[in-house]
Amino acid sequence: MLTLQQMADLALRHREDLDLPVASLLIGDRAFDLSDGPALMGVVNLSPDSTYRDSIANTTESALRKARVMATEGASIIDIGAESTTAKASRVGAVAQIDALIPVIAPLAADGLIVSTETYEPTVVEAALAAGTQVLNMTGVEHEQRMLELAADAEATVIMCFSGGGNVREIVDVTVGEDPVPDLLAHFEPRIERARSLGVDRIVIDPGMGFYYGNLTDPPTRARHQATVLLNSFRLRRLGLPICNAMPSAYALFEEHYRSAEPFFSVLALLGGTTVIRTHEIPQVRAVLDTMRLLSV
Repeated sequence: MLTLQQMADLALRHREDLDLPVASLLIGDRAFDLSDGPALMGVVNLSPDSTYRDSIANTTESALRKARVMATEGASIIDIGAESTTAKASRVGAVAQIDALIPVIAPLAADGLIVSTETYEPTVVEAALAAGTQVLNMTGVEHEQRMLELAADAEATVIMCFSGGGNVREIVDVTVGEDPVPDLLAHFEPRIERARSLGVDRIVIDPGMGFYYGNLTDPPTRARHQATVLLNSFRLRRLGLPICNAMPSAYALFEEHYRSAEPFFSVLALLGGTTVIRTHEIPQVRAVLDTMRLLSV
């Protein structure tokens, strides 16, 4: 069982990381003040293979409605993807992704909403940026240099996701049962250096809690690993960058109450120093964070 003593021990062991400063979250002409809590990123999935059924939009009109509702509910960023990252999902070619994404991105950008596009295809990045995307949720490293070049030209913000393979659809293993932070630091440090060398200076890191890993198929093992990463995220402050974490859905543990999972994990994310929370459950997570802000012991 997770206890207060365990969390206290974690904070004491890594006290030097607790208050390290991180760069501001800059998107377009907006600078986010995260001193009072994380920014919320809502999710709209254009792929019918996405596991979170409530986030799936089957039409352009549905996607626009979902995104606009999330914005009114408190989402500062709307993340849109046209291909599911789940292991068994069908692949969606770049042209099909563009055809699905652009009719959604352009009207939302025209509304003044901050749109994030989740992809690992450079041609999709190019089209999305031209349509008004301001955030690139980069879920692959195979074409990283080209995507970073496009982001630099557009002065876009990049969310750099952990990806052990060429992209997150390639099934890899992660460090389980040990301290995950050294591997995460070693993964991100050279990528951040490369991004900066190419002119990208608006970077957010994502440890990849929303992706599938070959050695995390047992639900309790996966949830323990996700909780460990969330609570240890403050140690990634050494990189000096905002930290985005996707909230675990934990279907197998929460079963018919699965919509409670992401709000629950958002508590761990907040305590662990997450600065951008990616969630399908914007109003519930916002209520949790608002309550946490009001409490002090």
